[in-house]
Amino acid sequence: MNTSVFHACVDIGGTKVAVSIADSQSPSSLQLYVRRTEPTIKEGSSDALAQQIIRMVSAACAEQGITEQQIASVGVSSCGPFVMRAGQVELAAPNICGGLGGKARGLPNDWMSAPLQAPLTARYAQVRVENDAVGALEAERRWGALKGLANTAYVTWSTGIGVGLCVDGRVLHGKNGNAGHAGHMFVSDHPDALCGCGNYGDLEAVVAGNAIPRRLGRDAAALLDAARTGQALAVAQVDELCTVMGRALYNLIVTLDLQRISLGGSVFWHHQDFLLPKLRAQITGKLSALTEGCDIVPAGLGLQVGDLAALALIEA
Repeated sequence: MNTSVFHACVDIGGTKVAVSIADSQSPSSLQLYVRRTEPTIKEGSSDALAQQIIRMVSAACAEQGITEQQIASVGVSSCGPFVMRAGQVELAAPNICGGLGGKARGLPNDWMSAPLQAPLTARYAQVRVENDAVGALEAERRWGALKGLANTAYVTWSTGIGVGLCVDGRVLHGKNGNAGHAGHMFVSDHPDALCGCGNYGDLEAVVAGNAIPRRLGRDAAALLDAARTGQALAVAQVDELCTVMGRALYNLIVTLDLQRISLGGSVFWHHQDFLLPKLRAQITGKLSALTEGCDIVPAGLGLQVGDLAALALIEA
């Protein structure tokens, strides 16, 4: 490496936390260094997640052979929603904060929010926290499938449902950085669709990766594998999931007059050839004045989009 200035890239999900080290050449090379991952901490005091990140950054620096003092900035791409406390971002993420959905969701804590920005700012000189879908949107606009387009969205179909939005060339943020939380649109009356936020029947509670085993009795990979072999029940269940998800994508397109949606996330990515035609079928031919000219494509950055989302925040 040819510089003494480094950056930490942090990707927080409901399942895992990833930390990588970047240098000044990373935006042009798209190369990150080290990369450490751990399951997302969900026990202990409400600042346990922030302390996990600090520990992981320190370990990544040691592995890279640099000091923490050489970290000029930290980009944090995190699942949300966010709440603001004294001007600092805290997480109110349903898949992390157990106080939101209550005991029925089974998370091992009673956090209503988890301090994030304040503990990190106390440790590092510059910290930027954004919703992970916003970070992924910025990465896809800079390096991926949304490059050069002014009206776009990035959607992740993973443990949860995340959305980043760009209209007229401007990334949307909202009052607390929560613009794009389309995963919490109400779409169903399913009594078994309890979201971690406490809602019944929102999009995330119906189709997300953590909802599928609760509702349908097997995880997303097993369900989709069964559907591929033609098992009738699995086919019907996947068709229902794609109808709900496809209608949500349609709603984004007609509400924001989009040109392209880039899709990522573990549920979608590993079965994109099977799912993409089903999702497109919910849009193609419907109100063509609004839907024609908008395509749905796999994320151009593939499985790297989470790590590069944090890099895009550092360099934006």
